Amino acid sequence: MTPLPSFTSSSSAQPETYAETDSLASFKKSRGRGAAIVVYMLFLGSVLAVVTAPIGVIIAHIKRRNAEEWVATHLQFQIRTFWLGVLGGAVFTAAWQLLGLAGVPAMAPWAMGYIYFTACLIWMVGRCGVGIARLTSNRPVDNPRSLAFGGARISLED
Repeated sequence: MTPLPSFTSSSSAQPETYAETDSLASFKKSRGRGAAIVVYMLFLGSVLAVVTAPIGVIIAHIKRRNAEEWVATHLQFQIRTFWLGVLGGAVFTAAWQLLGLAGVPAMAPWAMGYIYFTACLIWMVGRCGVGIARLTSNRPVDNPRSLAFGGARISLED
């Protein structure tokens, strides 16, 4: 294997041979990888325009069968993110309505709704962040059926 010519300072993040460069290029050309990136972006866009999340889950459902195995874990993770969000939203909306019908002061359901919405936003953005980080590192989601962050260890340290 012939070493790559170096025009900048050497870094451990740069590939050292043409074979390593070819393997990185093959990861970037993995079937379904582009669709997974688009779906993550559509999910993040749903923070501003809710209609992008259903479009994203439709794309994920269509592309999942033909994607490479490691990319399919991302698409499964995205599909699960969407449907868990819909289920949680339906359950919460029903509970919110029941609190209103039960005669609970109006401030309680509204405060509960604000807390729920904020928690869901953090959950969804966190799942997308973990997924994007793993996808751009050419790694699968460890546990795409997870309720949390796909088996990733989350820390706030550098």
